[in-house]
Amino acid sequence: MYNWDFYTVLQSLDLFLLGMKMTALYTVGSILLGITFGLMAAFARLSQWWALRLIARTYQEIFRCTPLLVQILWAFYALPLIIGVNIPNYIAGLLMLSLYVGSFYGEIFRGGINAIDKGQREAAMAVGMSGAQAMYHIIMPQAIKKMLPAFINQSVIQVKNTSLLYAISIAELTYMTYVVNGETYRPLEAYTLTAVLYFAMLFPLTQFADHFERRMRRSD
Repeated sequence: MYNWDFYTVLQSLDLFLLGMKMTALYTVGSILLGITFGLMAAFARLSQWWALRLIARTYQEIFRCTPLLVQILWAFYALPLIIGVNIPNYIAGLLMLSLYVGSFYGEIFRGGINAIDKGQREAAMAVGMSGAQAMYHIIMPQAIKKMLPAFINQSVIQVKNTSLLYAISIAELTYMTYVVNGETYRPLEAYTLTAVLYFAMLFPLTQFADHFERRMRRSD
């Protein structure tokens, strides 16, 4: 029978906490950059210029249809050979996380904008608003309400996506678990504690997302 020994693992609690901090930083950073990429993709997809639509669609399909782990490894190992410039692991990791989540955000944003009746834009332009003014004052405030539940759920998933950064030695929670396991030789305890810590981070977020989605449905 296996003898559990969490005490040995908990002596390295500072490493787990550092890993959680890095996980949070990469999550927030990639979400902020992902919003930028997502908005660019969404507006490009809605553009009247076919070239912009093609570029945005290509970007989204590439990142949504390939595994994130492969993207991270490619950016860190292959991209520097192609461009001839060394890319630090933290830049490669953050960039791929951001581009990946941005490809999903782009579809969420586009869907939210398309869900607004076109007559509202036409009415706004009929009273003298430009297309940009109509988008900013009329369309986006309503679209944001429709986007938020899907946006929050995708952002929650992004917390788990950061665990793939261990593959390029970024000191997020999963990588720090690997380090602790190497020091203590207690893999069951180390990875069990990691699962508990991920649950502690994600459970409140998933409950908030579910609560927010129910509120949105009731308000509709």
